[in-house]
Amino acid sequence: MLYFSRWKTVLIWLSVVLAVMFAFPNLLSKDDAANLPDFVPSSQMTLGLDLQGGSHILLQVDRDDILTERLETMADEVRRILRAAGIGYTGLSGTGQLVQVRIRDDARVEEARTLLDELAEPVSASQFTAGTISEVEIEESQPGQLRLRLTDEGIDYRVSSAVTQSIEVVRRRVDELGTTEPVIQRQGSNRILVQVPGLEDPQRLKDLLNQTAKLTFHLVDTTMPVSEAIQGRPPAGSEVLYSTDDPPIPYLIKKRVEVSGENLVDSQAGFNQQTSEPIVTFKFDTKGGQRFGQITQQNVGLPFAIVLDDQVISAPVIREPILGGSGQISGNFSVQGANDLAILLRAGALPATLTVIEERTVGPGLGADSIEAGQIASMIGAVLVIAFMIFAYGFLGIVANIALIANVTMIIAILTLLGATLTLPGIAGIVLTIGMAVDSNVLIYERIREEFRSGRSLIQAIDAGFSRAFGTILDANVTTLIAAVILFYFGTGPVRGFAVTLAIGIVTTVFTAFTLTRWMVSEWVRRKRPKALPKGLIDYLKPNFTFPFMGFRRIAFTLSAVAAVGSMVLFGTVNMNYGIDFKGGSMIEVQSKAPQADIGAIRTQLSELNLGDIQVQEFGGPREVLIRVQSQDGGDNAEQSVITLIRGELEEAYTFRRVEVVGPTVSGELARAGTIAVIGALFAILVYIWFRFEWQFALGAIIATLHDVVLTIGIFVLSGVEFNLSSIAAVLTIVGYSLNDTVVVYDRVRENLRRYKKKPLPELLDLSVNQMLSRTILTSVTTLLALSALYLFGGEVIRSFTFAMIFGVVVGTYSSIFIAAPVLILFKLRTDTFHTDETSDGVEGTAPARVS
Repeated sequence: MLYFSRWKTVLIWLSVVLAVMFAFPNLLSKDDAANLPDFVPSSQMTLGLDLQGGSHILLQVDRDDILTERLETMADEVRRILRAAGIGYTGLSGTGQLVQVRIRDDARVEEARTLLDELAEPVSASQFTAGTISEVEIEESQPGQLRLRLTDEGIDYRVSSAVTQSIEVVRRRVDELGTTEPVIQRQGSNRILVQVPGLEDPQRLKDLLNQTAKLTFHLVDTTMPVSEAIQGRPPAGSEVLYSTDDPPIPYLIKKRVEVSGENLVDSQAGFNQQTSEPIVTFKFDTKGGQRFGQITQQNVGLPFAIVLDDQVISAPVIREPILGGSGQISGNFSVQGANDLAILLRAGALPATLTVIEERTVGPGLGADSIEAGQIASMIGAVLVIAFMIFAYGFLGIVANIALIANVTMIIAILTLLGATLTLPGIAGIVLTIGMAVDSNVLIYERIREEFRSGRSLIQAIDAGFSRAFGTILDANVTTLIAAVILFYFGTGPVRGFAVTLAIGIVTTVFTAFTLTRWMVSEWVRRKRPKALPKGLIDYLKPNFTFPFMGFRRIAFTLSAVAAVGSMVLFGTVNMNYGIDFKGGSMIEVQSKAPQADIGAIRTQLSELNLGDIQVQEFGGPREVLIRVQSQDGGDNAEQSVITLIRGELEEAYTFRRVEVVGPTVSGELARAGTIAVIGALFAILVYIWFRFEWQFALGAIIATLHDVVLTIGIFVLSGVEFNLSSIAAVLTIVGYSLNDTVVVYDRVRENLRRYKKKPLPELLDLSVNQMLSRTILTSVTTLLALSALYLFGGEVIRSFTFAMIFGVVVGTYSSIFIAAPVLILFKLRTDTFHTDETSDGVEGTAPARVS
């Protein structure tokens, strides 16, 4: 096992060198990385919005809006078809998913139905498939009355088509802003995810995305004064619309669209040469230009209204025919307003209203602070872990640290190659990997020391240590990997970033700890020919612990049961401090432009807005303030109004560093997904452990893990720390860490069951736990060192995450010793289930280690 052929050595170090090459550009600025030679990798990791600033907006196509438009269109089509055929009708109306009409002449009912059948013709479900769907079903509910029903499949088809069309429109609008590397993609059946890094004015983006930009040209109805139309009833075919002026001016507009904005080919912002006021010029295509020319030629002297999203921008009088296919719009625009309107018209109209159901915006200043905090926490955590390993193991600690540095380098290189996005929770995943990766090296080193104490030569001990530790390392990391995969599947945004980083870290940890470390140790043995292991702090610890853990199992069970029941009672009676991810609402972090924020004044100002429960608190420093606003009753659109109102009150004296808005639609989904993620992870791990061990081990592992989860939830309730999406990530990571610890103990129990068939189970469990105690202590200490650095220096944003992780590590260590192992006694685990197998530990023909 300690021999490495030349090609294996080359492959190992080639992997390390390639990782260094792909990770290196991340140390450079963007300009320096771009100037690297062509043969050198120059790609850099994509930083998440929480690190570089920007906006994350989740838009939803309004299904009701699509349905309403389809009903109106179908009613117009029915009217057109029946009038063209000269068929008299009455009672044409649309409601729900139905349009109904009564034919006056019973003799022409069948003729009318035949003519309307064209509306029920199947449409292609996709341009890439031959499948068709029927949008409309026609039936005669009563003699002479025809009903046209919009099918659910047809509405779904229209919603899907609207999403596809909206994505293109949104992309054109965002591109016009001049932002770099925006992410615009479909999410689910009726949603669009928009992520724009580095955007400093998210409100402008929302304004652009929220406007449907339906530009139409109408004649003004001059047959009746508009005041009479408002007081009475407008003429048939006309309606009252208001201008964008302040106060708005009413106009009586004919409903018929003379020219549609769909015929526009270009629009540009400019200035009126005579008045120097901002205007928007537009140009039609050939068809639109001809129609525009005809209308203006036939209606000289009459007002012509330009309508955008049911608001009259202007209604100039046609002085002369406009035959060139172009014109201009003026309407008291600001320079930015004219530019934004030109963008909207160039990008085209949205087919439906887009509702913002989730918004997460981070200002560039906070992003820079997050990067700095993450770097400081990472460096401090790395230094603490590296120093501890050298202190504990001497030269072997240096070897472990080299493997650890290679491990982190590989994580960064793989993230760069995959184009994955590094978020603040992702940095937390790297820091956590730094702490947990040491576990594999500790497992190997402790096994080597154990084999060496049992009387083997150093070379035999090293060979056996690596071989026997591999199965344990694999089992322990697979359980954590399962949690990471399920976290990625059910998670969103930054939580997925954490899951990706953790999963990559697990894979690289197995490689560096087992392969790279083994190569370095074998080279040391080959060159130095040592007779003993290097000295370190670990040598001054008692090698064979004999603490009677099982004798305290009843006390431990009682204390754990009381703590678990108490946690559940607290959860049921005391309101947990749920974040907006789970209960909806708005969270805004602002920074005072003055040396100190006036929290009392903010609270007074915002209380006058009638937004319900508002919490205002200092956040991190005297200038930073965190504002939480309860979920609004008006739905997703009402949540957006909150941000607009608060900006109006505070933006003069405060800088908006972070804005998070989660509507009721998303908050319910996140809560459900988080619960499913925890249950799914536990079930998947249960199956894996059952497959690898016995059913008693599987149930024992789940009981110990549930114990840790319940106590972690209890500490959230007791401490009042906010429970949000990052907390779910923390809980799932605790699941993985706790199981990692438990599986390591169980692996030794299984080995000893094969070795000591006649030893009573309590004594055998005590032996197993004591044998793994030094490893358990060392791993917990290194992980806590890394997490403590993250908690103290990583910033307020992830403090709740690291708080939960620190508590979870402590509880997980406790449960693997006092819960997971003793519970096997309750399940009456039988030693005769395990047969003696000298090769079961991975070393064929070696004698079992003696235990003194």
